[in-house]
Amino acid sequence: MSESQRRITIGVDVGGTFTDLFLLDESTGEVRIAKVPSTRDDPSRGFLAGIDALGVHLPQVGSVVHGTTVATNALLERKVARTGVITTRGFRDVLEMRRRDRPTTWGLTGRFVPLVERGLRREVDERVLADGSVLQEVDLGQVREQAVALAEAGCESLCLFFINSYANPVNERSALEAAREVWPNGQVSASFEILPEVREFERASTAAINASLQPVVGRYLGRLSQALEEGGFAGRLLIVQSNGGVMSVDTARRMPARTTLSGPAAGVIACRHIATSAGFPNVITGDVGGTSFDVSLITEGRTALAAQKSIEFGLVVRTPMIEIQTIGAGGGSLARVDASGLLQVGPESAGSFPGPVCYGLREPSDVLGPTVTDANLVLGRINADRPIGGQLQRLDSDAAGRAIDQAVGRPLGLDTLAAAEAILTVANAHMAGAIRLVSIERGHDPQRFAYMPFGGGGALHVCAMMREVGVLRGLVPRYPGVSSALGCAIADMRHDFVRTVNRPLARLDGADLAADIEGLVVQGRAQLAQAGVAFVSIHELAELDMLYQGQTHTVGVEVPRADAAWRTDAASLLQAFEATYRAGGGQVLQGVALRVLNLRVSVIGERAKFDLHLLAPAATRPATSTVTRQVRHQGQWHTTSVHQRLDLPVGTRVAGPALLEQPDSTLWLEPGFQAQVDPLGNLIIERLAPS
Repeated sequence: MSESQRRITIGVDVGGTFTDLFLLDESTGEVRIAKVPSTRDDPSRGFLAGIDALGVHLPQVGSVVHGTTVATNALLERKVARTGVITTRGFRDVLEMRRRDRPTTWGLTGRFVPLVERGLRREVDERVLADGSVLQEVDLGQVREQAVALAEAGCESLCLFFINSYANPVNERSALEAAREVWPNGQVSASFEILPEVREFERASTAAINASLQPVVGRYLGRLSQALEEGGFAGRLLIVQSNGGVMSVDTARRMPARTTLSGPAAGVIACRHIATSAGFPNVITGDVGGTSFDVSLITEGRTALAAQKSIEFGLVVRTPMIEIQTIGAGGGSLARVDASGLLQVGPESAGSFPGPVCYGLREPSDVLGPTVTDANLVLGRINADRPIGGQLQRLDSDAAGRAIDQAVGRPLGLDTLAAAEAILTVANAHMAGAIRLVSIERGHDPQRFAYMPFGGGGALHVCAMMREVGVLRGLVPRYPGVSSALGCAIADMRHDFVRTVNRPLARLDGADLAADIEGLVVQGRAQLAQAGVAFVSIHELAELDMLYQGQTHTVGVEVPRADAAWRTDAASLLQAFEATYRAGGGQVLQGVALRVLNLRVSVIGERAKFDLHLLAPAATRPATSTVTRQVRHQGQWHTTSVHQRLDLPVGTRVAGPALLEQPDSTLWLEPGFQAQVDPLGNLIIERLAPS
């Protein structure tokens, strides 16, 4: 079967609790979804189980696009490869010194353990100055000697980090070639290839993280590729990056640090496409998974990009990524009463195994407490006979109630139902705080945005978030529980590049800057061509990190274009900077010199997007429901109508209290709210006017 005949695309998002899959057959318009438990010991097993659950023949599949948490989990659990570092003499402790910050800001406690222990960080003689001039050539004999010693010490991967190599990589490049001569495998990387950017700690940290992940991610992708090939898959396997784009497997193996926010980024990409298609350019996204709550902001149809992310304290990855705020507040988040008598929810999670108490998978010796999912079940918001994910036939509500009573109710003097509501109140407060952090605390009025929940548990909390934050409308996607998998299926291919400029604007040569931009564009287009993926279009973005002389933090300023030419003259760049600075609430400083720190170029290959009308409901069943269930809300039981959400025709209105169930998620519509099915199959949530 030729590639043009394979019209099936599968998006796969492997999360901490569930592996979600979204299948689109472009030839028939058929959509299938699946949700299976993740397998933390080997995520590829859950991946392949999900493919089986879709009931698809792999030879018919044209592309599989994968969002993965393998890199993130490896870093959080410190299950990375033993890695050695070779650096400039005098700089072996950059990873440990960091930015002279500390884990506990207001205390003297807390201990940071660097990713690479000190004994595996070796020094050699070399020196490049900040202006790029070579003060001392690298001693290649020392490089080979240290590389051999690190390999004998059991290191599986090697990282080269020389001071100021961003300004001139000649010494680091020579050392890379020398190290490869004696290193026993291909896992050797250099900081100038990973992050050729000023600021030594961020560059050292990113390069070391990348090196330590290469064997882990490489083995995983190798197993996955082999298993797909054995199943008859002959299409393209693509990996989602933290910036919301996709890359080839070969690039992911070389640059695994770019996958650290892979899954959450895919969800935001799906939300952007769905929201803008539905006429909502401004949305706050909230992904409630099994272990975390991930929040992001989409403004005027554009996702916000951050330059770097701390996976945990001291583990900094500097690479373009969608700006996502993450807290430990998911369906599996554990509830407990701490030593001071306060109810805490998260950040610890029960994960996919043993999972919430109601799963019935825990051993008698397990001391884990109840979870947010247990609380939702006890209060009647989850159907015990129809659990999502296909892992279980039924959820044990009685066991969940006993656990809530023992861990929360008795210590706080509450009955079981009041304790369950208290758990959700605390969890909702944590989630609302994360939403305020990306909106109100950054100068955005939440009333200008719609709230867009996704993930398996997102729709259960949509009305609570609207109440807590003051959002006027909610937008629930057709398949909220697998939105990240949908995002994988539609994500564009994207390659980002950075170069340090570090010159005053007054001394910047506009012609040289334009030439640098075009050089990176050519490099990016070549990488797109190597991927062998068909694109609807290819476009480029160029941005400068600029700041006033004396400032520390930079402002990202898009380089203007006119008639396909980059406008890199000083006057155009000054005008663009001042417009961006004012838009961010800054006061333009007259007479203060501007400096250009870094150049960033993105080359984006746009993949075809399917028509979201394919997701619209075709059924014509009436919206009335004869099925009801008792649901506890704000201390009272409510007789609540239960609807099969996917059967509701376009235009249907449902007033709360109501439950809208579907295989991948459940929506709890509180009293005083209503939901309406829009032409794309989304649900628009609004408050009812007081009677």
